[in-house]
Amino acid sequence: MNKTIRRAAVFSLLLVLSLLVRATWVQFYDGKALAEDKKNRRNAIALYANPLGNIIVAGDAITGSAQTKGSDLKYKRTYTDGSLYAAVTGYSSQVYGATQLEGIYQDLLDGTATQLKDPLDTLTNKRADPGDVVTTIDPDVQKAAYNALGDKKGAAVAIDPKTGKILAVVSTPSYDPTTISTGNDSVWKKLKKDSDKPLVNRALRQPLPPGSTFKLVVAAAALEDGLYSDVDAKTDSPNPYTLPGTTTPLKNESSSAPCKNASIRVALQYSCNNVFGKMAVDLGQDKVKAMAEKFGFNDTTQDVPVRAYTSVYPSNMDKSSTALTGIGQFDVTATPLQMAMVSAAIANDGKLVSPHMVSQTSDADGNVLKNYDDSAETKEIVSSSTAQQLQSAMQTVIKDGTGTNAQISGATVGGKTGTAQHGENNSKTPYAWFTSYAKSDSNGKEVAVAVMVEQSDAARSEVSGNGLAAPVAKAMMQAALKN
Repeated sequence: MNKTIRRAAVFSLLLVLSLLVRATWVQFYDGKALAEDKKNRRNAIALYANPLGNIIVAGDAITGSAQTKGSDLKYKRTYTDGSLYAAVTGYSSQVYGATQLEGIYQDLLDGTATQLKDPLDTLTNKRADPGDVVTTIDPDVQKAAYNALGDKKGAAVAIDPKTGKILAVVSTPSYDPTTISTGNDSVWKKLKKDSDKPLVNRALRQPLPPGSTFKLVVAAAALEDGLYSDVDAKTDSPNPYTLPGTTTPLKNESSSAPCKNASIRVALQYSCNNVFGKMAVDLGQDKVKAMAEKFGFNDTTQDVPVRAYTSVYPSNMDKSSTALTGIGQFDVTATPLQMAMVSAAIANDGKLVSPHMVSQTSDADGNVLKNYDDSAETKEIVSSSTAQQLQSAMQTVIKDGTGTNAQISGATVGGKTGTAQHGENNSKTPYAWFTSYAKSDSNGKEVAVAVMVEQSDAARSEVSGNGLAAPVAKAMMQAALKN
């Protein structure tokens, strides 16, 4: 009898020990995963139990928090001018999560970030008062871009070349994050099904063929390599230029343009395809690719701090494909951010300051936690001599070339237009591009911009960088340069 009791006691003890081991495992190992599970309602309840910190533009909060009624989520996220700033803020939704700045700085904005807590808070896991995110966005430049794009499907970016501060990030059509902050399912489904894709940040996350704006990169490679001594040296460029290994001529937009053996200046002025197609072949794909990568192409870790999609310059091409990359076609793709970076580096005498749209983060008392302006990295992309020659040639484009719609009184403006083919055999409406820089003649302010118009109500024959994109860039540059 005693033996049976002892066995039962040992078995019971083993069961208790197994239960304790399992409980310990769940609490200390599985517990963290369960706590972080997106389906755990407690996380949302805790996140929205108090007002969130704010995203700041020019000293004013463009986000807020409002109390809800009849919900276990006490607060909801609100937005001031939500559609205007959606490409900057992203959204914070009780149901659909958080994106862009709202997602990147979620722990700072909800008070769970470690740097917000004192030792006692860390020990008790108490939420601290939320912090704020101060952006580099200039509201006047942002509004100018948004209003100028209007009903067009497109995007625009503006950068201060000297500091790397991003002054505007606009993507149209836009959406109001307030409408989905509480999880309005009908609004969410409508946004997801919309063929114009308003939730896509075209400024940072939709690389498209940049067309002739990419000729600036090819010209930079030719000058740095010594293929041509300066922008006024005649090139060896037959017109028409036949793509190597084919019988296909690389045509120019205007048959009357003086493109035969044109200098880099004239080739940019009239956007001569024959010059830059042959120039890319003469340089070879490796040298063009190396220059493109110095400007930021093929960078898979481009954070501003939102992760920008990679702009691509391809590899392993034949010579005919290399020629097409010289005019920003074939498999070359770029975001408006990338093309703004090209103009910014040229405007800044060949130096590219890392673009960023967050100036600093701060705690609830306004104490700076991190200053991103002080940590911006500067890289030399091309020599100052090459940059200044390209500046001069880009100014010719504006004064008496394909970019006259971007002229600004009282400012020195340089730019480059682009019209990129779209669809098989260019069957769809082309993309209109424009990238430029401007320097005030009176107050020393500078700005670099890039604009891409994907679709508009203009007739196909009227689609051009100068006609559609340059006026948007002009409005942005005027706003940036004003006193």
